[in-house]
Amino acid sequence: MQASDLALIKDAVKLAGRVATSYVGPAAQSWDKPEGAGPVTEADLAVNAALEGVLRAARPTYGWLSEETEDDGDRLTHDTVFIIDPIDGTRSFVEGSRTWAHSVAIAHQGQITAAAVYLPMRDKLYSAALGQGAFHNDTSISVSQADDLPSAEVLATKPVVSPEHWPSGFPGFSRSHRPSLAYRLGLIAEARFDLMLTFRPTWEWDIAAGVLIVTEAGGTCTDKTGAPLRFNNQEPTVNGVIASGPVLHRKVLEALAPATPGAP
Repeated sequence: MQASDLALIKDAVKLAGRVATSYVGPAAQSWDKPEGAGPVTEADLAVNAALEGVLRAARPTYGWLSEETEDDGDRLTHDTVFIIDPIDGTRSFVEGSRTWAHSVAIAHQGQITAAAVYLPMRDKLYSAALGQGAFHNDTSISVSQADDLPSAEVLATKPVVSPEHWPSGFPGFSRSHRPSLAYRLGLIAEARFDLMLTFRPTWEWDIAAGVLIVTEAGGTCTDKTGAPLRFNNQEPTVNGVIASGPVLHRKVLEALAPATPGAP
């Protein structure tokens, strides 16, 4: 089923791209979600409706978790669930930038089994199925083998460098940023950057597809404490994300660990 699931969601994200690009970013109607949850546009809702129509018709027994669909908890009764971000990087979309993405994943009993992330304005399609490797536009990709944290090229927001996170001092790595978490994970998978960090509680739909793409590219993805990531949780969030090659991942966890009392 993974192979056919992957073909289904690869076609779906390309459909999403056609729907989203029929809108013009700054001209698309937009408004702010309640409680400071960020902006949403008519394009987000149109993409969500298109994806739901295609995917749920194709897999009627799968549950549904999407940023733009009210979560009624029904997904918790399903072993297999779609996890969707119709447009990841909505602010980028509104600004007319090219760094927004469509993210579609399938989780089975908490593990991602198929994933696709598509950036239509950059013609970049990342994809993976469990045990079958990761691909960028149908070319096999692998994570960076960087093993030195201070010299690493890191994708992260500015708060990540705050001293409060680094008990032994900030390692001094070079920081860059991309507005879409799904895109950041794709860039890790294709070794354009060495490490991606986010320490805030993170919505599952932002990272579900990207996590499988990184791990199938030979990388390691955990929460910020090093715990495995599980999906379709009752509260659909994870405790931050660390994504990189295995050696660098271990060094990040060492650098984040609280200092041992009495140690020199």
